[in-house]
Amino acid sequence: MATGKSCSRWFASLAALLMVVSLSGCFDKEGDQRKAFIDFLQNTAMRSGERLPALTADQKKQFGPLVSDYAVLYGFSQQVSQAMDDGMKPVVDSVNSIRVPQDYMNQRDALRQANGSLNVLGQQVQNAKMQADSARSTLKQPDDLKAVYDRVYQKVVTAPADAMAPLIPAAQTFTQQLVQVGDFIQQQGTQVSFTAGGIQFPTSQQASQYNSLIGPLASQHQAFMQAYSSAQNAMQ
Repeated sequence: MATGKSCSRWFASLAALLMVVSLSGCFDKEGDQRKAFIDFLQNTAMRSGERLPALTADQKKQFGPLVSDYAVLYGFSQQVSQAMDDGMKPVVDSVNSIRVPQDYMNQRDALRQANGSLNVLGQQVQNAKMQADSARSTLKQPDDLKAVYDRVYQKVVTAPADAMAPLIPAAQTFTQQLVQVGDFIQQQGTQVSFTAGGIQFPTSQQASQYNSLIGPLASQHQAFMQAYSSAQNAMQ
């Protein structure tokens, strides 16, 4: 017959066993969440040519608290993509609209406005990078996750931010020059004429001034497009 003392010991042993099982289940769950998140980062976030997707409800359930780690990456990606659409796309659209000399004049107001927005774009990217860096510094990640996350962070945050650095000044230089050309044509008033996709001035001095203004455009356009292409590739 079991005594009260031995019965108490039995219940204590059972409670300890249940606690171990419960804790083991918790650790297994954390491991499963980490493994699922690592697989997602490697097979989705690291794919070239694709922007970061929003997490589905099932993925949020699978990743558990690691959803906040992904939010750092996704938040930066969304902010920079929106900033590019608002700040750089108008520049590209106006540049692509210039096909004949008269277009310099027609696009100058849009280009002037777009040029003014480029400083805002630069500040938005800097702020987004600072926010991401600050949030990342608070993350507590095991070594296996940190190794993968660091590579994704380099691709999603660091590389695009670095690529934006030369793009903004290249866009500013190019748009400023385009505006100057448009302003010059506008200042000539009725003295200038447009024929067969070209432009004519009544004096050689005016023609010389015009040629000096459009002279740098080819190299500036090339620098801008190279920087733009690099930024676009870095964001994919």
